[in-house]
Amino acid sequence: MSDAMSAEFDTVAEWTAAVCRRLGRDFYLPAACRGSGSPYALDWFIDRLALAQGGTLLDSGAGVGGPAAYAAQRCGVRAVLIEPEMGACRAAAQLFGFPAIRATGTALPFADQAFDAAWSLGVLCTVSDQLSLLTELRRVVRPAGRIGLLVFVATREISRAQRPEGNTFPTARSLRGLVHRAGLRVSDEQMLAEFADAPKDWEDRADRVDAELHRLYGSHHTWQMARRQARRIHALIAERAIVGTMLSLQAL
Repeated sequence: MSDAMSAEFDTVAEWTAAVCRRLGRDFYLPAACRGSGSPYALDWFIDRLALAQGGTLLDSGAGVGGPAAYAAQRCGVRAVLIEPEMGACRAAAQLFGFPAIRATGTALPFADQAFDAAWSLGVLCTVSDQLSLLTELRRVVRPAGRIGLLVFVATREISRAQRPEGNTFPTARSLRGLVHRAGLRVSDEQMLAEFADAPKDWEDRADRVDAELHRLYGSHHTWQMARRQARRIHALIAERAIVGTMLSLQAL
């Protein structure tokens, strides 16, 4: 993982958890879900993956655990989190009490067919071995289970100067090829931009956490590095150089 991504998902993740705990529980989910889509997009994944009370969900590359916590609250699924950065693992445990295991999505520490479903949201473009990530998800999900992906797909060539550090965005064609080579098929697809923005109070709470982080750590090199990374991604999204693509997958 690049230095910029380590900054975001290690040090800044722990700072985020500390700020949320000071502000209160109403701030946990909005702050922890930022970058993973609005609640409406998460609802789409929950429905398409048929998540249900008592089922098991693997969140691969879970960050601080917001999407998994949202799913657990909405439908009672039992979530297990995988995250390569220890700071994010600790933050997820502090905020939501989840089992958060430090591991990479390309080498999952689980037996075959261990989960009813899995998702990996905004993660594929941050790993170099994208096929292994998909193959591992297929391996640990039961044959009838589904896998959710949020992938930022490149619509044009992105220069090195524009590209966020450590990101490799697949094209729509190369993503389809990766899915097929992993032994998966697309059962449903949706564009992230087609969903409504999060409710205003949700966005206001996420913004409040960001403002407090900036107040406390704005002069810190780690915060500045993470913000530069985020600005590059937001610029590419605004230009539609990358588009958020949501996929529900099943084994062939």
